[in-house]
Amino acid sequence: MTTLSTPEVQTAQSRPSSRSRLLGRDVLRLGTTGLRARPTRAVLSALGIAIGIAAMIAVVGISSSSQARLNDQLSRLGTNLLTASAGTSFTGQQTDLPSDALGKVSRIDGVESASSTAALPVNVYRSPLADPAATGGITTLVADDDLLDVTSTEMSSGTWLNPATAELPSVVLGATTASRLGVVSLGTQVWLGGQYFTVIGILEPSALAPELDTAALIGAGIAENRFAYEGSPTTIYERSADDAVAAVRSLIAATISPQAPGEVDVSRPSDALAAQSAANDAFTGLLLGLGSIALLVGGIGVANTMIISVLERRREIGLRRALGATRQHIVAQFLAEALLLSTLGGVFGSVLGAVATGVMGLINDWPFALPPVAIAVAVGATVIIGAIAGIYPAIRAARTPPTAALNS
Repeated sequence: MTTLSTPEVQTAQSRPSSRSRLLGRDVLRLGTTGLRARPTRAVLSALGIAIGIAAMIAVVGISSSSQARLNDQLSRLGTNLLTASAGTSFTGQQTDLPSDALGKVSRIDGVESASSTAALPVNVYRSPLADPAATGGITTLVADDDLLDVTSTEMSSGTWLNPATAELPSVVLGATTASRLGVVSLGTQVWLGGQYFTVIGILEPSALAPELDTAALIGAGIAENRFAYEGSPTTIYERSADDAVAAVRSLIAATISPQAPGEVDVSRPSDALAAQSAANDAFTGLLLGLGSIALLVGGIGVANTMIISVLERRREIGLRRALGATRQHIVAQFLAEALLLSTLGGVFGSVLGAVATGVMGLINDWPFALPPVAIAVAVGATVIIGAIAGIYPAIRAARTPPTAALNS
């Protein structure tokens, strides 16, 4: 039999066979095939990733929102407030500030304003029938007229003490004091120092002077007339220019008590808020570690799902290999499936974390401050975890001999 030879046949025989290629859309379609075939398993595996990502996003978001709230608070209240109070002597005895301490502090170069309070040894009760031992931790303070301006404290209701009310049996209650005494309306009378005082105002919680929250504040005039107040302050609050805070802080103690400056305690209330922020950062680091562990567990779940999928789909793998699929095609298919599974979990987890951040912000009246880079890093981490979790099952599937797969 004679074989015909034509130029077209010769050209076809001499042309090298082109290697089969798998387009990107085909890889995506093949990657979703396994997920669509077993949706329950896919959802549960993605949920493991989602929980870890949601925990990390929520921790970062809540921490950032809390920090934004703190920064806003410090910006509004200022960090230039210093307080000076009586400390202890060398022998451990409680000391007193001199009566002219406020005037001395006001004359320090750089001080813009100063005010003071003085503690009185009298208790406050809701009525004279209350248990004398149930003081509720409330202190009675003599307050200057400009105390609220210096400490950036606001009124919740009513009015602050003025030269007229300072001479009368009237009192302004801190936020916690009003709650403990059960005072909700102005004009209520409380039993202070063995006599009735009328409530003329209630304060908002004070961030820089929290001691005012548990105080009942009266004027100097009534304190002198009824409780023999001699004018010696217990705590002095002063505001200075931002660039003069350090210099003023170094001079306050020596100015108040030149003979024993070590007996005067000087502090910066904003430092306590900064310390609180540092403690929150440490706690955030701990929670991020826990979230990372949850994410690792989710990655192990994806790897387990992919290995089971390879074992269950050996016939499919063998058939595709028999029809011409290369090892690279099989690797691409199962790797794409693992990446899709983890990415879906990462996206869903990011949404959950953002929602949790928003809810916490609404509950605590915080601004929503979730860094976009956190979401990008979270999704990127899920892609990396998906690649790591899927590479071994994908290689194992690619190495499966077609004949052994079809006969299994």
